[in-house]
Amino acid sequence: MQLEQPLTEKEFDELDQFLLGDLSPEDSMTMDHLHGFLTAIAIGPEPITPAEWLPHVWGEDGKQAPKFKNAKQEERIVNLIMRFMNEVLVTFEVAPKEFEPLFVEHEHMGQTLIDAEAWCWGFWEGMELRPGSWDSIWDSEVADLMRPVYLLGADEIKPEELPEVEDPLLAHKLALQLEANLPAIHKYWVPRRKAGVETVKREEPKVGRNDDCPCGSGKKYKKCHGAES
Repeated sequence: MQLEQPLTEKEFDELDQFLLGDLSPEDSMTMDHLHGFLTAIAIGPEPITPAEWLPHVWGEDGKQAPKFKNAKQEERIVNLIMRFMNEVLVTFEVAPKEFEPLFVEHEHMGQTLIDAEAWCWGFWEGMELRPGSWDSIWDSEVADLMRPVYLLGADEIKPEELPEVEDPLLAHKLALQLEANLPAIHKYWVPRRKAGVETVKREEPKVGRNDDCPCGSGKKYKKCHGAES
């Protein structure tokens, strides 16, 4: 299928199950984590090729790889990821204000709230592929646009900032702020981006989120947490 085609619901579920399945490394991204990662790459200050970012889907160090059954399955999964990326790229190119980050929902005291934490972990990891290139926005007059990403995605935040993340209602508000801020973050980088980003083409191939999950599953917190989301 052409890379320009958005994922169908069935294909979305197929990729989701593969990322969570036994063939993928334990630290592979979940779908919301992946969506945040791809978004940072799509709207950030420098273009990054799939050959560089794709290995990080399977683990933050970029050294892990799935145990594909065969070359056909590998081609299929990589194609789905590329099309997932294209959806992000095309939306920001055509209608950035309509972009919807893939946040998960959860119930809290009878309310349906948004959890953007895993998405922001992914966005932060996407930024870390080109950390110095993001400096100007942090030092600009629009630095506050990045605050929700920092609070929910950074490896470490200040102790006095933890209540905003740990309180589900405040974290929900941060998620709403982030969704509203993303078009403006994209707009900031458009005239500053080192080179234009085109629809991708197939190429061959901190606070405690890397610790063991306290639930006793034996998995890393971000993997276990993402699976539960």
